[in-house]
Amino acid sequence: MPACAALDVVADNASAKAVVQALFQPVEILSPDGQSRFTGYFEPVYEARYTPVHPYTEPVPALPADLVSEGGDNVYQTLPGGGRRAYPSRAEITAAGVTPLAYAHPGDVFFLQVQGSGKLVFPDGTVKKAVYAAHNGQPFRSTANWLLNRGWISRGEASMQGIRAWMDRATPAQVREAMNANPRFVFFTIDPSTEQTSGPRGALNVPLTPLGSMAVDRSFHALGVPVFVQTSAPGLGGEWSGLLNAQDTGGAIKGPVRGDIYFGTGLQAGERAGTMNAPGRLWVLLPSAVAARLDAPRPVASLGVTGNAH
Repeated sequence: MPACAALDVVADNASAKAVVQALFQPVEILSPDGQSRFTGYFEPVYEARYTPVHPYTEPVPALPADLVSEGGDNVYQTLPGGGRRAYPSRAEITAAGVTPLAYAHPGDVFFLQVQGSGKLVFPDGTVKKAVYAAHNGQPFRSTANWLLNRGWISRGEASMQGIRAWMDRATPAQVREAMNANPRFVFFTIDPSTEQTSGPRGALNVPLTPLGSMAVDRSFHALGVPVFVQTSAPGLGGEWSGLLNAQDTGGAIKGPVRGDIYFGTGLQAGERAGTMNAPGRLWVLLPSAVAARLDAPRPVASLGVTGNAH
């Protein structure tokens, strides 16, 4: 396809912009129910241990041999007699026990599962990448909403940072109850690569770019397609718009105008990502020949880009 071939040989930002403007057509995506939501995620860095020692007592769960995934939420547990059933919930899995890759603080393991990948730092200086392997097929439920409904946190604490602070002052039983309110459970593998500086790999198996990559719902969007987003967040400096690439997916990312923007690695990226939860608008940038074949709403003539664009 000429548009894609042209992008392979761009030399700098100016030539990339010229190619996009000449060969791609932005088409706005509208949700039938009018709903839109953009959130943020990041690659966390957590302290870990090889054996459990307080407060690093929660296993980072390895992919179990009895899990069979047929795509999406079709995940099954194989049984000794050859049968199978829907894979158990978080509460059942943690009660039965898992094979550990390492140990970390319970709250850190929980948010590692929410983010989908992260770096584990050990006392000897070793850094290992825990990367997403599979989930248990159970629905994702908001822990923040669960805590709010019980009055255990305030609206101002309904962020990753606020929930993590609540976990530090709550009892172990309360923390476990809150985590189990989300039946979705994620398993990991350890990246065998010794290269530890790049970001996590998304669903396209390429490293994600801070404020250049976004997770989308594959029911509506093809991976690899450039998307233009207008939204707002304190961590983005307020009103923001930018060109991103649909490079990842997520269990909670559902809907045509729904995206999860990747903010980068570490504490600062996490703080910025934690402020991202707002409506917005989304355009896909299609090669002009493809856009011409679609029975789509009239595309926007041009887009002014502010903030980071890639």
